[in-house]
Amino acid sequence: MNFGPSGHGGAGDGPPDALPFHPVPAVVLLLAGAMTAVELLFQLGARGIVGGPGAVGWRLDAVRDWGVSDVLFEWMIANRHFDAAEVLRLLAYPFIHADFTHALFAVVLLLAMGKVVGEVFSAPAFLAVFFLSSAAGGIAYVLLLNVRSFLIGAYPGVYGLIGAFTWLLWSRLASVGAGRMRAFSLIGMLLGVQLVFGAVFGASPDWVADLAGFAVGFLLSFVVSPGGWHRLLDRLRER
Repeated sequence: MNFGPSGHGGAGDGPPDALPFHPVPAVVLLLAGAMTAVELLFQLGARGIVGGPGAVGWRLDAVRDWGVSDVLFEWMIANRHFDAAEVLRLLAYPFIHADFTHALFAVVLLLAMGKVVGEVFSAPAFLAVFFLSSAAGGIAYVLLLNVRSFLIGAYPGVYGLIGAFTWLLWSRLASVGAGRMRAFSLIGMLLGVQLVFGAVFGASPDWVADLAGFAVGFLLSFVVSPGGWHRLLDRLRER
């Protein structure tokens, strides 16, 4: 799906060695590579291949040291004492996953959504959507829930990219006069799947963080998309 400027010619218009598809943007590969490297380190440590006997607990240590803790953040809010190292958890927790499968699905979704969004957004804009959506997901997890489990995983950030993808669809549909609500079909389907899984296997509170990530990713796209800041200023001046 091409959201950028049109102008692709026929098969014979490009160079003979042109790829029939666009490669995944480097910023997406770097982010996915970092997550894969962390999970690989946990896997090797759990098997005793690296790190010695203490490496078996690396994953649990990382969850404790970098996961978003409702108890910890509630204490900081109540005492109005925000330690920078602890607040950094809001940006670090996307790199830590519960197990290999948890990480695998996160990386696959990141590559899929990241390719579409990264082809339109600049690298800084892409990173802003991912990390600010992750942070928003962590904040929502702390403020709206009362749980003792840690929030980990890249899913709130990935949902932020789904929000950006939805914004791209929303903008495209608006430009051709089509019904813009169709753009929200993907997030509706994903939330429906989560509800079904929650009913069958037990609900997880993480969906609150995912939904917050989606909302921030969608809204942030109005500003960080190509020309978005100037369009926003123009609309404000019109008012």
